[in-house]
Amino acid sequence: MRHFRHLTPERRSALFHREPAEFTSEADAGTLAIALGATLYSPATRAALADDVLKQAARGVVSMVLCLEDSIADAEVPLAEDNLVGQLRELADRAGADDLPLLFVRVRESGQITGLVRRLGPAARLLSGFVLPKFTGDRSVPFLEALTEAEAASGRRLFAMPVLESPELLHRETRTDALAGIARTLEKYRERVLALRLGVTDFCAAYGLRRTPEMTAYDVQIVASVIADVVNVLGRADGTGFTVTGPVWEYFRQQERMFKPQLRRSPFLSGRAEDVRAALIEHDLDGLLREIELDRANGLLGKTCIHPSHVAPVHALSVVSHEEFCDATDVLRPERGGGGVVRSAYTNKMNEVKPHRAWAERTLLRGEVFGVAREGVSFVELLAAGVK
Repeated sequence: MRHFRHLTPERRSALFHREPAEFTSEADAGTLAIALGATLYSPATRAALADDVLKQAARGVVSMVLCLEDSIADAEVPLAEDNLVGQLRELADRAGADDLPLLFVRVRESGQITGLVRRLGPAARLLSGFVLPKFTGDRSVPFLEALTEAEAASGRRLFAMPVLESPELLHRETRTDALAGIARTLEKYRERVLALRLGVTDFCAAYGLRRTPEMTAYDVQIVASVIADVVNVLGRADGTGFTVTGPVWEYFRQQERMFKPQLRRSPFLSGRAEDVRAALIEHDLDGLLREIELDRANGLLGKTCIHPSHVAPVHALSVVSHEEFCDATDVLRPERGGGGVVRSAYTNKMNEVKPHRAWAERTLLRGEVFGVAREGVSFVELLAAGVK
């Protein structure tokens, strides 16, 4: 697997100072957590699910969630389970695990984990893990125990991606205890946990809210406060934290390719910031791009996506810029081990060695997975290249 693998070698060479590295589904958890990128959700009821997975892999999707929870009606669950098993068996006959995105199943009940792995048999090798809904402290332990049992039965390493979306986490009077309970459970099962996902739609629903296309999750203060507390407790850079992924963006155009011609026309080629922004607003991307930028600024990496048109923007903005790369490598030079302050290579900022070390380490890890852009290559060019 490789980000931007759908581009030709010549196109990648033109865009990247350092190209994205290859990795497999057996890579270490730290690499896979960063590599998730735009995690595309798909209802498990889709009749052509196997074809959909192959199509999205060809378009550059690296992680997908096949959903048995909120995306389908309660009455559809048995049919969805049958369809999921059949489609994954078909995929196992058509492709190897490393020819596909990292595949996860979002379940409703802990028993679905062991049941699905048993029914899948050898096809379970395609799974990287399970998404655990409404994750709390003690009440979510059965999911993690089921995951451990399924891993032993299948002989396949399986990860958990808990979704933090419960009312206890949202409400001020219970949030501190809820976070403490989640932290204890996650620490106990640390080796099983790949990344944490945020259920912002559920948070908004508890208060009858829904953000507009012009608003990011960070403009909804009650949601922003939860994100801040989750990162504060569970996303620390001192070795105790986990990767926390960005919330879902709900809006999209009916035709995902509608904005592709615009990427080839003068506003994007001119590079004028105001023209680029106007084009993005016209095609409902401005809010998404702002939210991705705010995700990064608030300590989140990757994003939950419910439409293929969201993948290219998430990945384009995950690439490390040449300026970021220069700053990070400068901070981490061996001779800087004693600390101090140094002027950046771009001569536009001061890099403080000790305070910026954790940021620099995270930046270079992201650069390994998503690549480092060539000097002068902007996200607009990366976005245009990523649209297929």
